[in-house]
Order: sequence, then structure tokens, then C-alpha cells
Amino acid sequence: MSGIADLVAAQRGYFATGATRDLKLRYDTLEQLLRLVEGAEGELNAALRTDLGKPAFEAYATEFGLFTEELRFIKARLYSWSRPRRVRTPLFDFPAKTRIHPEPYGTAAILAPWNYPFLLLAAPTLGALAAGNTAVLKPSEFAPATAAFVEKLINDNFPPELLVVVTGEAQTARELLAQPLDYIFFTGSPAVGKKVMQAAAERLTPLTLELGGKSPAVVDADAELKVCARRLIWGKFINAGQTCIAPDYVLVRAGIKDRLLELLKAQIERFYGAEPRKSADYARIVNDRHLERLIALIDEEKVYCGGEYDRQTRYLAPTILDGVGWGDAVMQEEVFGPLLPVLTFNDLGEALAAINARPRPLALYYFGQDRRHKRRVVEECSFGGGCINETVMHMVTSRAPFGGVGRSGMGAYNGRWSFDTFTHYKTVLEKGTWLDIPLRYPPYDEQKLRWTRRFLG
Repeated sequence: MSGIADLVAAQRGYFATGATRDLKLRYDTLEQLLRLVEGAEGELNAALRTDLGKPAFEAYATEFGLFTEELRFIKARLYSWSRPRRVRTPLFDFPAKTRIHPEPYGTAAILAPWNYPFLLLAAPTLGALAAGNTAVLKPSEFAPATAAFVEKLINDNFPPELLVVVTGEAQTARELLAQPLDYIFFTGSPAVGKKVMQAAAERLTPLTLELGGKSPAVVDADAELKVCARRLIWGKFINAGQTCIAPDYVLVRAGIKDRLLELLKAQIERFYGAEPRKSADYARIVNDRHLERLIALIDEEKVYCGGEYDRQTRYLAPTILDGVGWGDAVMQEEVFGPLLPVLTFNDLGEALAAINARPRPLALYYFGQDRRHKRRVVEECSFGGGCINETVMHMVTSRAPFGGVGRSGMGAYNGRWSFDTFTHYKTVLEKGTWLDIPLRYPPYDEQKLRWTRRFLG
């Protein structure tokens, strides 16, 4: 395969021909991608199992199924989203009409993480292709089996001047970001996101950053605790906690903490058995480095349940930590693994103040029934998105945006928002020549100013 510079140059040249502006080409590309992915579900499952130990259910529910549903949603609306839209023109501009024309940026680079290595690479690609861009995809090197699967799927079936996958380590990403790209879409950690943004700044390249953070779950006194425990455990330990919107820690009313802890522990056993390492439904940590990072965050004196690990199989048990304080190591960074710290609060205002004193999270989850408390959480806390009496599921729909705010990201995607992310909306005013009102032309006088105030006021 050609070098990255040659690939980007080829894509820019192809885009310049105007070929990707053809809606039929875009539709056919999406249709072909759907057929290819549907025909390779077994291979994808095997790759995800190799990289992360993902059970087949999680591979479908969190990667394959979400992707194919999103693809169908976008494909069905491609033509309507791509039409120019007429908007009202001010009387001051008479005689004229104004239209907004959607146009693609050009060549996009999409860089994905390892935790959902297929979905988080392929989903934004749908927006790029639907909007009429060419795209260079960089999967994570930490999920090598999935990266190899995507590379073969794409590079064997699409012309590289339209869509291509490049693989490699950090140097590959740096080389890609050094190219004259027209858009960058990055999903990963805030630390790497800063480097991506610096690279984009060199050329003033527009970008989207999907990052992460410490997403809290607040459990109030009137929460339905059995349901709460079930949904917290599922949202936290799916993919062995390696989910950017997993509940990172729990803030629970002090008076109900002990009962919640009992229910959380019991729910882990219901999901994964008395020995989760033997469960076919529990994933593994992606690599040795991340396993060691997580082990270092465990304070053995604060382990309520779990804490066991096996370096040979990269197993880390679903673990709940009790008696945790804000100064503990596990509270200084996003956990991104199967450790769930539990802290307490006495007043909802206290809990919200603690959340607001820290960087704005990617997600927030509130469990409780009081309408005023629900409203306070939504109105007083800034976060990317979240749920009331649920976890994680807010990102499933194609009819609402998904994205972070502040340190947890900028920009959004899913459904129409994916199309919009990779689209420049160009405003064009077309003015008639049969009438040219001299109101706006010099020399100015008081009468012209009075009429202008009337038209524009």
C-alpha cells in the first residue's frame, strides 16, 4: 500500500473531481458496507473475542447491532438530509432568496480507540461517507485482531481514494495527522485528545473530540434499589468496565449505602456467578499495561468485593470499593475498568457541588423518584449526556446526539448529528437584478437610517 501522504493526496484528488457529491455513489457505498458487515458478523465476533474476550451478546449489542441499525437509519435519510434548504430572507434584501447548501468538507481522518474497536471506528465513518467525504480510518493498535478485520474488510472492497484503513502504532497516527486533512474525528483519552487538537491547530483543521472522564452515578434515598443495583452493575461491568460512559463511581445517600452495597454484590453474582473468571459473559482487560494500571488503583483495605486478578489471562474481577474518599488514587483519573468506587453524601446539593467542582463528565446517571431532584440534577450539572434511573442506554438511539462537553469532548454524532458533523452548511443568497433599492448605498442620510431601522429593527 502507498504511504499515508500518498493515500491522503489520492483522496484529496478524488474528492476534487466531485465524484463524492453524487448521492447515488454515497448511497451505494453505504449499501455495500452494510452487506459486507452483515456477511462478516462471525469474523467480527471472533476478532472482538480475541482482543477483549467479548461474549457474543456484547459483540452484537454494543458493536455489530448498533452499527447496522445506525447505518440503516442514515441510509434511509441520506437524500432528504442532502437537499439544499430554503430559508426566509429579510425584507432588507428584497428581491432575493436564501438557501443553505450542505457540502462535504473533503478528506476526513477517523481515529478510534480499542474498547469498542469496531463501532467507534465504523459509526463516525457513516457520517463522513453519507456527507460526501473521503475517509482514512486508523483503528487502534491495542485491538489488533479487530484492526486486521477492518483493514481487510475495507481495503479489499473499496477504492483507497474513497475509503481506506491504515494500521500501525502512535507514529502512524502522528503521520496521518500531519497531512492536509479537511476534518479530524478522534475518540480516545483527554491526554491524547490534546495532542490531536494541537496537530489540528497547525492547519486550523476542524475536528470532533470524543473523550471521557469520571462519569458519576447518584443514588438518592428514594431510588428503587433493586433495579438501581441491576442497572448499575450492568452498565459498569459490560466490557469489563472498559466503556467511556460506564458509571465511574457511585455517590449514594449515606443512609442507604449498606443496603445498596449488599444489592450490588448480589447482582454481580447473579450476572457472573460466584467465580466471574469462569463466566463466558465477562470480558477481559485489553492488555497487560492497562491491567497493571488498574491493579495499582486497588486499595485492598477498601475492597468490598472482588479485587482478584490473573495476569496470565488479563482477568480482573468485578470489584466494588467502599470507604473511598475524593483524594484516593482511584478518584484521580477515569477508571476505565471493572472497579466501582462508592462514596456517600448527605444532601443532594452537596453531591452536585462535588460533581461540579470537577471536570464536566461525559455521562451522569441519577437514580431517584423525586421530580424536583431530577430537575436539579439535569439543570445544575453540565455533562455530555446521561440517564435517569438507567445507565449507558442514552447513546443507543440514532435520534439524539452523543458527545461530551469541556474536557469530556467537543462535537457530537449519531444519526443526523453524524451527517452534520462532516458537513459544512454553506449559505447562498441569490439576488434579483430587476430592482436595486439604493437604501444601503452611500451617501447616507437620516432618511436612509430611519428606513434601515424600520427594516432591520
